[in-house]
Amino acid sequence: MSDMSNVLRNIPSVHELLESPPLKRAVERVSHNVVVGRVRTFLDQLRADMQNRAVDLHVPAPAELAERIAQWILQQEQPRLRPVINATGILLHTGLGRAPLAEEAVYAIRDLCQGYCSLEVDLESGERSQRTLAVERQLTRLTGAEAALVVNNNAAATMLALAALAAGREVIVSRGELVEIGGNYRLPDVMQTSGARLREVGTTNKTRREDYARAISPETGALLKVHTSNYRITGFTESTPLAELVALGREHRLPVIDDIGSGALMDLRRFGIEGEPLAAESIQTGADLVLFSGDKLLGGPQCGILVGRANLIDTIRRHPLMRAMRVDKLTLAALTATLHLYRDPAVAEQRVPLLSLLATPLENLRQRAERLAPQVAATPPVRSATPVEDTSLLGGGSVPEQQQPTWCIALEPEQESVSTLAQRLRLGTPAVMGRIQHDRLLLDLRTVFPAQDTQLVTAFERLEGPKPRPATAAGH
Repeated sequence: MSDMSNVLRNIPSVHELLESPPLKRAVERVSHNVVVGRVRTFLDQLRADMQNRAVDLHVPAPAELAERIAQWILQQEQPRLRPVINATGILLHTGLGRAPLAEEAVYAIRDLCQGYCSLEVDLESGERSQRTLAVERQLTRLTGAEAALVVNNNAAATMLALAALAAGREVIVSRGELVEIGGNYRLPDVMQTSGARLREVGTTNKTRREDYARAISPETGALLKVHTSNYRITGFTESTPLAELVALGREHRLPVIDDIGSGALMDLRRFGIEGEPLAAESIQTGADLVLFSGDKLLGGPQCGILVGRANLIDTIRRHPLMRAMRVDKLTLAALTATLHLYRDPAVAEQRVPLLSLLATPLENLRQRAERLAPQVAATPPVRSATPVEDTSLLGGGSVPEQQQPTWCIALEPEQESVSTLAQRLRLGTPAVMGRIQHDRLLLDLRTVFPAQDTQLVTAFERLEGPKPRPATAAGH
């Protein structure tokens, strides 16, 4: 026990450690109170761990211990929500925030939200107004709908529409369109929560107009069509076109709701993306209500958008759930600026980041890969860096079978494993996420903005120092 006491006495005091250069720098970057608290926590845990261990009771020298604690403090102070260079090749990566915002949207957030704004005030009359009127005119112009509404995401749009239009009644939907997307979001669960009753028709692979017609009864509240954006049923299949469903709805005076999911506002076939419905085409076909996301193919902030007949939108707007699902001024500012870009498709292609990434020529990506590969290969952590041709995915639950041609930089580490190098890049500044494929780390330039090329090289250069030490005896 006396040996243990001697070892514990070798641990420097908090005051002694605070005088060290690493922790003085930590105080400048964080604060004195935070650093003192973190040092005490580290030392307390170190003492506890050493008392519980039978061997290896070595205490690091004060300078080394101060350096370890400073690194730990700075790592702990890193915010969990950080900018990331997306080199995964997934354009709408849900884990990385889906669509990046246009500069115009970022400026709009700053200009409207650093002070007060006319969120719910009509400046002409000075009277109270409705917040979503700020974007309704733009949405109706772009889609041809009579009215529009915005909520916090498309799941909320679906639940709110069903609660307002079909609570206590049946909603008829094809069995093959009962989707589940990420995060265990299941359409049947949303319908149940909304108070509407699900009425499945058809089979997994075939649903005809007659299936819907036979299911209609006095209990029917709406006909629902859902775009199956995150999977495909191929082979012996048949589905009911929206036009036929609209005709059936008109015949029985039932609203037809078209949930198109990804929310394209312009034809994306020139980017190689097929089969994504357009909101304007759904309205033109006669859908009474069209639902879609704001942060997928539209390339704006996270939100759910409802466009359609004015009487239905008004009913939904007045539902009690609307207040729980309404968007804030940041979302409205970003959405307004993004929609403004769509007035001219050519401008949208240049200024909406998602569309700009999709429009980047393959030859451009090849040239960037060939230019960057030698620069990355010259950094100490990398043994080799080779330009390779590959494919990217749209992501975000959209067109899962369609891939975009791309160029990547394929990396082999100098000493460490590929997974260790990938982790170090994720924890670096800037944080970088690639994808591991065939025991190589691929940096896919389809999802890296040209302005980030220099930052990408910098991320590797900053790994030049000694690799992070394993966790101390204190578990930190």
